[in-house]
Amino acid sequence: MKTIFSVTLMLAALFLATNAVQIIDGEDSFSLESVRVLQELAAPFGGMAVKASPRVFKTSHGSVCAHPTLPQEFVPLCQQEGAAMRLARLCAVPMDVCEICAFVACTGCS
Repeated sequence: MKTIFSVTLMLAALFLATNAVQIIDGEDSFSLESVRVLQELAAPFGGMAVKASPRVFKTSHGSVCAHPTLPQEFVPLCQQEGAAMRLARLCAVPMDVCEICAFVACTGCS
């Protein structure tokens, strides 16, 4: 019984720790895991690099927003004006630096 309780407690702590880091863009915040998924979806389009042309932004933005595995927290963002630039900024967040909370847009680190 103690073992089951210990395992459950450890899994709950792990879940909370992985969802604790948030990426902030403007007034919105997104979980680190969701931004990681967004970056994986945008990778075939050159990661929606901020230096890309506006035409690449529009094409990749539409493809990423229409993708069925896009995390639900990005759906409202995709419907806003200026979504392509905001998605590009989120795609530019360095995950390795954010995981150790050394990037200004990352919050919730312990």
